Parts: sequence; structure tokens; C-alpha cells
Amino acid sequence: MQYRDDIKKKLVSGRARTFLNKSAIYAFLIIGGVTMVIPFIWMLSTSLKPYSSVFIFNVGDIQWFPSPVYWKNYIDVWRVVPFARFYANSIFIVICVTLGQVVTSAGAAYAFSRLKFPGRDKIFFAYLATMMIPGSVTMIPVFALMRAFGWIDTYKALIIPAIFSAYGTFLLRQFFMTIPRDLEDAAKIDGCSLWGIFWRVIMPLSHTAIATLTIFVSLGNWVSFMWPLLVTNSIEKRTLPVGLAYFQELYQYAQPDWGLLMAGSLITMVPIIIIFLFNQRFFVEGIKLTGMKG
Repeated sequence: MQYRDDIKKKLVSGRARTFLNKSAIYAFLIIGGVTMVIPFIWMLSTSLKPYSSVFIFNVGDIQWFPSPVYWKNYIDVWRVVPFARFYANSIFIVICVTLGQVVTSAGAAYAFSRLKFPGRDKIFFAYLATMMIPGSVTMIPVFALMRAFGWIDTYKALIIPAIFSAYGTFLLRQFFMTIPRDLEDAAKIDGCSLWGIFWRVIMPLSHTAIATLTIFVSLGNWVSFMWPLLVTNSIEKRTLPVGLAYFQELYQYAQPDWGLLMAGSLITMVPIIIIFLFNQRFFVEGIKLTGMKG
């Protein structure tokens, strides 16, 4: 009987510890989630306030719910600056860069994973080593090349340097290497060329990896700020992140209109939120794919 009582006590204490551990984890996640959500709530609240009410506090507390709601900021943001042009530029550049990077990465990944040629692995590892070089190191040499080509303040400078990616090649190569060779051999027996195998066998079976790369590339270029800031001079070529910074240029000797700035920031975030909500599983797949061994 004493032995059974000891076992029951151990089970109860074990369950209690498990419950406490889970409670601590949930509490930590809730606190972390609230901490990350609060800035977005403040951004939304500020976007619905007039300029004179942004820094008004109610008895020491932040006015989270504006009264009355000032929707005019979401209309004025399209009038004060050429926001529609910034939006169109970002969409055009993201589409071009994403398509270009998927094509170049898929082609390079196919060559490094399925074809055999002298020095293949050494070339791949050398290409992969470029991921270790910070972008800030290569930014100035690439800028010098763009200036030598006469591409400064053009869409070419915003698109062409970004369509080649060692990360995209690595991601797709890891997935291509998991595709059974038997499918490739069967396609060869049926008379399929190397291009046919790539287009009709490899690509249709790799939609998950391609979708993952598409999401990462599109989101990364949508929020890109430093490179568009360096290579664009005219307002007509600016993208959304640089266009948001243009608000501060309008108020060089005064505080920016934070309501307009927050409204523009929320409008900028809409595509990112939509893509994330509908493609969460691809983010998880991307983490899994980058951990595969070839």
C-alpha cells in the first residue's frame, strides 16, 4: 500500500510540475504577444487621430481609442505625397524581383542538384559562401557598378542586382535533392530532355519550395529600404519604405504629421498581413527545407 501511495504522489507531483511548466510557457508567450501587439494598436490608434490629438493623454493614460475617429488621414495620405506612385513602384519591383529570383534560383539549383559537371560541388560551396558576406559590405561596390552602367535612378538598379540569390539557390537545391532519381530516369526513357525534366518533373513537384521562396523574396523586397534609398534620386522611382521616409522631408522644421505617417504605414502593411495569413504553412515549410541535408 505504501508503495502505491508513493507512486500516486509522484504522479501527482509530476502532473503538477508539468502544469506549472506549461502555465509558465503560456504566460511568457502571452506577455510576449501582448508586447509585440501593443505597437500595432498604437499605430492604428494614431492613424485615426488628427494632428492636434496625437499626444493628448487622459489623466496620464494613453488615449487608445480616439474620439471622434478621424478617417481623413487615410484619404490625405494619397494626396500629400504621391503615395499611389510609391505603391505601384513597390508592386512592380516586387513582382519582377520575385519572378527573376525564382527563375535564376531554380535553374541554378537544378544544375547543382541534378546535373554532373567538373567542380560542381566546389562552385556551389563558393557560391554558398557569399551568404556569409554582409550586404552592407557589397552594397558600395554594387552601387559603383550601377553608376558605371548608368543605371542610377532607374528600375534596372532596383531589380537586376536582386534577382540573384545564394539563399534561394540553396533552398531549392535542398528540396530538389529529395526528389527520387527514378522519376528523372523514367522521364529520360520517355525521351524527355534535360529542359523537359526540369520543367515537367522537377518544377511541378517543387511547388512547396517555390512558394516558400516566393513568399520570402516578396516580403523581403517589399520592406527593403536601404538599397532603394541609395539608387533612387527622383520621387517617381521611390518605393513605399523610402516614400514613408519622405514624410519627414515635408516637415523639415516641424514635427511630422504622425497621423498621416501611421496611416501610410498601415496601408503599407496590408499586403504583408494578407500574404502571412494565407501562407503561414509555407513559412514553416521554409524553416524545414533550410534544415535538410543534401
